[in-house]
Amino acid sequence: MAIVVNLDEERSKSRKPSLEALQRLAGEDLTAVNALILRHMQSPVALIPQLAGHIIAAGGKRLRPLLTLTSARLCNYRGDRHKALAATVEFIHTATLLHDDVVDDSELRRGLATANAVWGNKASVLVGDFLFSRAFQLMVADGSLKVLEILSGASAVIAEGEVLQLVTTNDTETSEQAYLEVIRCKTAALFAAACRVGAVVADRPKVEEEALESYGLNLGIAFQLIDDMLDYSARQSELGKTVGDDFREGKITLPVVLAYRRGGTEERAFWRRTLEELKQEESDLAQAIELMERHGALRDTVARAGHYGAIARDALGIFPDCEEKRALLEVVDFCIERAY
Repeated sequence: MAIVVNLDEERSKSRKPSLEALQRLAGEDLTAVNALILRHMQSPVALIPQLAGHIIAAGGKRLRPLLTLTSARLCNYRGDRHKALAATVEFIHTATLLHDDVVDDSELRRGLATANAVWGNKASVLVGDFLFSRAFQLMVADGSLKVLEILSGASAVIAEGEVLQLVTTNDTETSEQAYLEVIRCKTAALFAAACRVGAVVADRPKVEEEALESYGLNLGIAFQLIDDMLDYSARQSELGKTVGDDFREGKITLPVVLAYRRGGTEERAFWRRTLEELKQEESDLAQAIELMERHGALRDTVARAGHYGAIARDALGIFPDCEEKRALLEVVDFCIERAY
């Protein structure tokens, strides 16, 4: 006799995946990383630490530096280089956030006013440049050309992703492949680099470098897919974020791509009006969500994230079981479970 199991009910009964294990394992190292971040964002130009401190103190999980710290521990590294490199990763990430908010003309991030809303676009762009420069100073101080190659390469790919997104914004004909290339560049490249340098500082074999790079890349894709789905989900407000920001900005994300492809002539006209022409009415966001649900676009975006999450998990298969490996595996579950 077949037994039907309610997965949502079973999920609610079990412990929710979290970042607690990751934070516990890397806690002391992360404290040192935060001190490095504070020290290296200082400048005699008062506006720089003021503006940089605003976005750095605005919250965030420090997920990317945590991945660097834990990947190094997974590879049995016992030195200190990974701390400065984790700070480097966070500087790169923060710089891209400052630039992103200017490009998107965003007024809120994590429920707080963005730096550009407070100090203006020019200051935000220039302080973002300062943080990129600090990141490169930390890379050079590490002294490894390989580390410099990995992190500077990731910075270049992120910039390419920004331009790619600019090209696809407001274009409802964007393909799923083009969308995935944007998030691979904008988000996943830094996840991949953050993980790979953990193996590099530990002087591990290339196969372990590549495994951690694959883990980070696919985790980053899964992470962004869920983020893009959440923009149209009631879960977004539960997480303290505004629903529909991507819609209002005309961003083409996977839920839009799928709903547009699966819709009829009238539905496609709706997407062109709201996203290409940005002629939006108050009821349009609710209609967009209804169309996505009708065509399974949100459900299938989560399924895609699960696919990339599975690849990320498999990438860690070459490492022996340990606390660090279990914590990194739980990160995958955490990123995807945000959808529920």
